[in-house]
Amino acid sequence: LRPAGSPQRDAPGAADGLALASDPGGTLNFLAMVENLQGDSGRGYYLEMLIGTPPQALNILVDTGSSNFAVAGVPDPDVTSYFNPELSSTYRSQGIEVTVKYSQGSWTGVLGTDVITMPKGLYGSYTINIATILESENFFLPGVKWHGILGLAYDALAKPSSSVETFFDSLVRQAKIPNIFSLQMCGAGLPVSGSGTNGGSLVLGGIEPSLYTGDIWYTPIKEEWYYQVEILKLEVGGQNLELDCREYNADKAIVDSGTTLLRLPEKVFSAVVQAIARTSLIQEFSSGFWTGSQLACWDRTEKPWSLFPKLSIYLRDENSSRSFRISILPQLYIQPILVIGDNLQCYRFGISSSTNALVIGATVMEGFYVIFDRAQRRVGFAVSPCA
Repeated sequence: LRPAGSPQRDAPGAADGLALASDPGGTLNFLAMVENLQGDSGRGYYLEMLIGTPPQALNILVDTGSSNFAVAGVPDPDVTSYFNPELSSTYRSQGIEVTVKYSQGSWTGVLGTDVITMPKGLYGSYTINIATILESENFFLPGVKWHGILGLAYDALAKPSSSVETFFDSLVRQAKIPNIFSLQMCGAGLPVSGSGTNGGSLVLGGIEPSLYTGDIWYTPIKEEWYYQVEILKLEVGGQNLELDCREYNADKAIVDSGTTLLRLPEKVFSAVVQAIARTSLIQEFSSGFWTGSQLACWDRTEKPWSLFPKLSIYLRDENSSRSFRISILPQLYIQPILVIGDNLQCYRFGISSSTNALVIGATVMEGFYVIFDRAQRRVGFAVSPCA
């Protein structure tokens, strides 16, 4: 783990991504966590977890935009596995009902505690608050390969109250790991509704050097609930959108791996669409493509990405008089979805409008290694070699 401002090289003794920590294993082996995720930006990225005694294996969606750890607790037509607390000798119900609503979908369940281990995570087992989902609506979707959700945001968002210790806070306390995790999702340019075999890495307790190139650029976390950041300006094809910076942060800007697309406040969205339409090399585009109701198809030998401009998001730097930009190439926001016949590949627009937030979702995060440095209250972005 590097202090701010130190050169981006490994400290002595931190070779191979090993960092000393006081957990029972004596070391945090970040390499053991490389490629511990599977999934895609359309359906989310998930981690395998073993829950209860004897262990029940479930895939858990990684979500930096919520704060509850919850798993299917009863059979559901869209879920291939679920956690049965009656089969676990270590499960303890707290008898508290909890409901969580997301921008899409919701569930109701019961809070309890149990032990978990992560085959490709931290060494050891930990006692965690866990909600067993008894009813849900539009939460488990057809074809998803995950059976629960790991909310990695702050306890301010935990339901029914912030006194429910979050999964990551429990790990920091019990495993004595540094209060930082990092996330790499590797689905850029790959079909979105594929077999869910695109990889990714969730590194708990630090930063793994092999997962990025160049420097890490940090932006301060404005408020600790979501990972709320401050956006200073947007450019399309190098041209400033010239909106008041308050528009970009209306009414918040967050980094959320559980949101599929790049979501923009309505005013910003329409300005971005106009700018992309103006600068793309395509004359006529039906409005249905921009609103997400239609796909655009090209011959499979053509890659349409060269026809579109890149988008740049400028974030406030830690040194508040500076900013840095993350560039979103068309390969991230023009997303292959489906093949028709032998020779057509169809794409969707990976940006949508939002009524209450700018959300840097999976569409953008797939281009970067993103560091959630809770200890120093900042989010870092570095170029991801898998993009």
